[in-house]
Amino acid sequence: MQSTVEQHLAAQVQWDVIISSPLQRCQKFAAVLAKQLELPLLLNAEIKEMYFGDWEGIATQTIYETEPELLANFWQYPTRYQAPNGESLNQFQQRVMHGFDEIYMQMQQHHWNRALVVTHGGVIKLLTCLARHHKLDDLLSMSAELGKLYALNLTQIENKIHFSEKTAT
Repeated sequence: MQSTVEQHLAAQVQWDVIISSPLQRCQKFAAVLAKQLELPLLLNAEIKEMYFGDWEGIATQTIYETEPELLANFWQYPTRYQAPNGESLNQFQQRVMHGFDEIYMQMQQHHWNRALVVTHGGVIKLLTCLARHHKLDDLLSMSAELGKLYALNLTQIENKIHFSEKTAT
């Protein structure tokens, strides 16, 4: 991730703020970068990774061996199936969208135009899915490469947050 950010810095990409998930991996990276770039750092709990309940921290192979049918159903129809005691995809979407409502309001309030949002693969997949106007069941087929920088536009239309893929500027 650091090399990806350095490439964008060399290309004159400038952010006004860094917003991060409070989970350890994201927060540590964001804190180091915010200090290095002398930017404000905000934490937003709503942009944490999806909560997988009983599957949290368990290898996919282990889940496949113990609950193959449920895992297969989840991979094929994530809007209809969820991990036992986990967050549903609809709950996840509502939480993340609430987080981006907060981010949008903060950006408007402080007159910030560009934010670097440090978050997780599931959140990135959700945002990509929304930006491309795909069905939520397509979420797991979206790409979210580790350390890759994704550029999205965040707009508010009729009090609702919308995402679109950013074009070259």
